[in-house]
Amino acid sequence: MSRRIMAGGCTLLLVAAVGCGTSKESGSETEVQTEPVRRATAYLTGRSGGDLGGSAIFINGPKIELQVTLEQAPPGEHAVHIHETGDCSADDGSSAGGHWNPTSQDHGRWDAAPFHLGDIGNVVVNEEGDGSLSLITDRWTMGGGGSNDIMGLAVIVHADPDDFTSQPSGAAGVRIGCGVIRPH
Repeated sequence: MSRRIMAGGCTLLLVAAVGCGTSKESGSETEVQTEPVRRATAYLTGRSGGDLGGSAIFINGPKIELQVTLEQAPPGEHAVHIHETGDCSADDGSSAGGHWNPTSQDHGRWDAAPFHLGDIGNVVVNEEGDGSLSLITDRWTMGGGGSNDIMGLAVIVHADPDDFTSQPSGAAGVRIGCGVIRPH
């Protein structure tokens, strides 16, 4: 059974399916993405006792554009990664699992092989707690369920910068922010 809904000029396709499509678990919900998604957001909330807030906005065009914006984050440099499980329920963010690595590569710096598809980079946060990071790529998809589909995964912000060499996570420290990538 499927149903189309108009929302803000976009057509959303809701699908009720048993045994078809690809699903990614998100806590107690299962999301099924059978068609490409135009726009998605991971709303970031604090973990490990922090007050961090912000968002990771993904826009699907000829390439996928990512814009990460942090608020109330500790000043300094922080690693940002995509993690394999769309679950931010644990206070320490551990429910998001490990780095998303569908190509089974070593951890590294984006576009300097080898690297995980979830290795986004570092964001610099100013003294007021604000920071931003942008990335444009054709290595991800949004919807469709392929191995490089980011829908339903988690975006994690770490306490420390990524050193781009330590395996498997770049010695980025505890998880201070988490959000699940969802269509909107």
